[in-house]
Amino acid sequence: MQLIEMSIGWTIVIDFVAWALFHLSISLFTLYLPDPYFQKNTFLYRTRKWEKEGQFWQRHFNIKKWAKLIPDGTRLLGAGFYKKKLQQKKANYLETFILETKRAEFTHWLSILPSFLFFLWNPVWAGWIMVVYALVFNIPIIVVQRYNRPRLERVLNRKRKRQNKNF
Repeated sequence: MQLIEMSIGWTIVIDFVAWALFHLSISLFTLYLPDPYFQKNTFLYRTRKWEKEGQFWQRHFNIKKWAKLIPDGTRLLGAGFYKKKLQQKKANYLETFILETKRAEFTHWLSILPSFLFFLWNPVWAGWIMVVYALVFNIPIIVVQRYNRPRLERVLNRKRKRQNKNF
């Protein structure tokens, strides 16, 4: 329900500014959330059986083909953990990478929520465009995290089993 009426020009300007502020503030908020917040395997981050340890995403959405096209937000913010490419296979690095996939997933779930605020100053049709934009922009990034996390967990678990055998 549109409560604020503006010219189309001002509405577009406000939409761009609002999205920039929402994306930046949510990204910074989650960037500075303490790591322990993401260390537990809560309901949001738990891999579902139907995901088949991430293979569902590859099988149905061919994720390997397009995931490389998604920019890493750490480059835009100039802070955070680079997740575009696995840099090493040490256990502590893998643990951090897994934690950061949770942070990224949480960031992008939160980034969808403000889309409904756009109905306050946009006509209904434009409000729905903002919702679609939020989904199209954020869901692929969430999917990449949900694809990568179980794969990283599998590598980490194998590494831990090998280390336990050696002791």
